[in-house]
Amino acid sequence: MRNIITMTFVSMDGVMQAPGGSKEDTAEGFKYGGWQFGRDYDDPITDALLKEFFTTPFELLLGKVTYDIFAAYWPNHPEIELVATPFNATKKYVVSDVPMELLWNNSELITGDDVVEKIKKLKEMDGPDLWVWGSGKLIQTLLMNDLVDRMHVWTHPVTIGTGKKLFAEGTQPRNFTMTDAKVTKTGVIVATYEPAGVLTTGEAPT
Repeated sequence: MRNIITMTFVSMDGVMQAPGGSKEDTAEGFKYGGWQFGRDYDDPITDALLKEFFTTPFELLLGKVTYDIFAAYWPNHPEIELVATPFNATKKYVVSDVPMELLWNNSELITGDDVVEKIKKLKEMDGPDLWVWGSGKLIQTLLMNDLVDRMHVWTHPVTIGTGKKLFAEGTQPRNFTMTDAKVTKTGVIVATYEPAGVLTTGEAPT
């Protein structure tokens, strides 16, 4: 069985909406698109992590909005070889509420009333792990059904105050184990979490 792994850029207050550009996702009047690029977060730690991620075999599992953004961008930017080459070549599974035309090569649509069951079957197939970039709505479905095996969360030193959050309506009461953490010189915390069972509670000592 292969893993479903999320890769999410968030603000300190948990917002994941439109990190990459002003027109990426303006739903609900969001006006802070591109917050990830308002400052220079590039440094050797970031570069090494991204190289590690992109040189590991993977397939993509994406929501419709993120798929449309990626499909419009990455085929047209082969010069960003580290990202564009694996993204353009790999298999891409697209989860959508409605039928849609898939123009990016090697893409397959997942839709209908049994989306969760179809994703479970994907996990059972032989092949590389399934990576989820962005795709906030899809992540809620995955969290709700305990289908996330690992989460890479890149927390940037900004607050936004509004926008779609990583842990939203799909979030369940769960424990997680932090399996890795790094802090870049620009203040980005890159933490890796894996599910560790149902949330446990206790009492403070008296």
